[in-house]
Amino acid sequence: MPRHHQKKSSAPGGSQRQLRVGEQVRHAMAEILAQGNVHDVDLEGHIITVPEVRMSPDLKLATVYVMPLGGRDTEVIIAALERNKKFLRGEVARRVNLKFAPDLRFRVDERFDEAERIEKLLRTPAVQKDLEQDPDSDREEER
Repeated sequence: MPRHHQKKSSAPGGSQRQLRVGEQVRHAMAEILAQGNVHDVDLEGHIITVPEVRMSPDLKLATVYVMPLGGRDTEVIIAALERNKKFLRGEVARRVNLKFAPDLRFRVDERFDEAERIEKLLRTPAVQKDLEQDPDSDREEER
């Protein structure tokens, strides 16, 4: 039986410390990308948002969720960020005061696509019909 047990945090994004450090790394990454400090042909001309950064429990791994404006060229952007990972890690280390500079992992933020899918679902005629029903009529039917 293992001696060390990792406790699962009850918070959806991790512990309070993970959330705080993730937010600091997110601000640093957004600032680096907004200032155009990364000199890469594929990143030029793209505006990239960093909606979320999730930190591992030991704060040594940061998963950076990015989305280029308009959702175009996501694979190209991820590949360019991966190529410049070492530079970005150094810049984040300079801006965020941590014992270890976190290793960066880049992912496309899928939340915009999910929100659009839900929005389309809510606009379907079947859902609109259910939303238009009078709530008082439902109560009378239950009696």
